[in-house]
Amino acid sequence: MLSKYLDIREDVLTAIEKGEAVVALESTIISHGMPYPRNVETALMCEKIIADQGAVPATIGIIKGRIKVGLTVEEVEYMGKEQGIIKTSRRDLPFIVANKADGATTVAATMIIAALAGIKVFATGGIGGVHRGAQDTFDISADLQELAQTNVAVVCAGAKSILDIGLTLEYLETFGIPVVGFKTDDFPAFYTRKSGYGVDYRIDSAVELAQAIKTKWELGLKGGVIVGNPIPAEHELDAVRINKAIDDAVLEAAAKGVKGKETTPFLLGKVLKITEGKSLDANIELVYNNSRVAADLAVELAKFN
Repeated sequence: MLSKYLDIREDVLTAIEKGEAVVALESTIISHGMPYPRNVETALMCEKIIADQGAVPATIGIIKGRIKVGLTVEEVEYMGKEQGIIKTSRRDLPFIVANKADGATTVAATMIIAALAGIKVFATGGIGGVHRGAQDTFDISADLQELAQTNVAVVCAGAKSILDIGLTLEYLETFGIPVVGFKTDDFPAFYTRKSGYGVDYRIDSAVELAQAIKTKWELGLKGGVIVGNPIPAEHELDAVRINKAIDDAVLEAAAKGVKGKETTPFLLGKVLKITEGKSLDANIELVYNNSRVAADLAVELAKFN
């Protein structure tokens, strides 16, 4: 039945069937997260990093209604250049597919598709979460509910710092989603290594991390795991400056009535402008770092197969 909707690239399918290491990558970062051509360059470099670490990369997207698990180079280029590609989360998936449209998958949609294909590890930049002012707007990312129900480990640089990180962590605790700090006791804040909030558990090796995740799923504890992997120290931004940039961007978004799934790209775009491009450089470096850790994790998890 799934073959009616999914196209899995041959090398990805072979690796899945053999129980080898595979790492999923999202496509929203290509279509909505970065300007061309850096979006395509970054996506392809993430794939190279994962391959160099001994895993098979599988970038996920939707092209003309076909769910692609493992985009080709030409398809990555298409996702990076084509206009009108729809930002696709759980609620959007059936409509994008049924209408034979193009869709760039968010964290939530990428998790769903990875799980359908049998991929256990996913590398992204930062997860969505509870937006600032959510007590009035109820603006909470679908990523969090997906983490509560879909068995995929998500390696990220924490929650995007445009969010209310404290409330995001409270939400994750409520739904029993483990928040692991990879070689850190402090939950990372995307552009910076520390948010001021702790993690549930600190784990210092991919071997130990794989063992804990394997145990979780073997116990029948449904849902994902967040692996908070801080941006490398040499690439983090100044906390005071980036937080002021975010505060200014949030105020502008509120004044302009920006809501829903348009909020994150609007805020990231404003922060990019305020930081004179430094936020994009940081974003790219943290995604590369997450790709390395995700590949190492996938390799260790594959040893249990």
